Amino acid sequence: MNEEEVTQTLTEDRIVGKHVYGNLYDIDVTIASDEEKLKSIVMESVKLANMTLIEIKSWSFGGRKGGVSVIALVLESHIAVHTWFSYRYATVDVYTCGENSDPWKAFEFIINTLKPKYYTVNYADRSSFKVIKNL
Repeated sequence: MNEEEVTQTLTEDRIVGKHVYGNLYDIDVTIASDEEKLKSIVMESVKLANMTLIEIKSWSFGGRKGGVSVIALVLESHIAVHTWFSYRYATVDVYTCGENSDPWKAFEFIINTLKPKYYTVNYADRSSFKVIKNL
C-alpha cells in the first residue's frame, strides 16, 4: 500500500469522537432537584442529538451536598448530568462517537432547560485518526 491508500483506509475506519462538557452555575433549583424532570430532559437531548438510547438511569441524593445524577447510555457513548441543588450547580457531559450525532444540540438543550446564569463549555476532538505527514 502506498501512503495515499493507507491514509484512505485509516480515514474510512476511524472513530469520530466529539466530546462537549461544561459547568453550569446558578441554575434553576426547581428543575435541578426534580429527578424525573432531569431524566426527561436527558431523554429529549438524546433525541435532539440524533443518538440511540440504550438505557437511562437516575439517582437522587440527600444531605448538604444533595443532588440528582442522570446518565444515559447511548449506542454512540453517553450523556451525564449531575446537579448539586444546594449549590445551584451542575455538570454536563455529552460524548458521542457517532458520525451523524451532534453533541452540541444535546448540550445546548440542557443549558437552555436548566437556565444557568452563566456556564463554561469545553470541546475535545476524541477521534481516532489524524493525518500526520512524514511518518
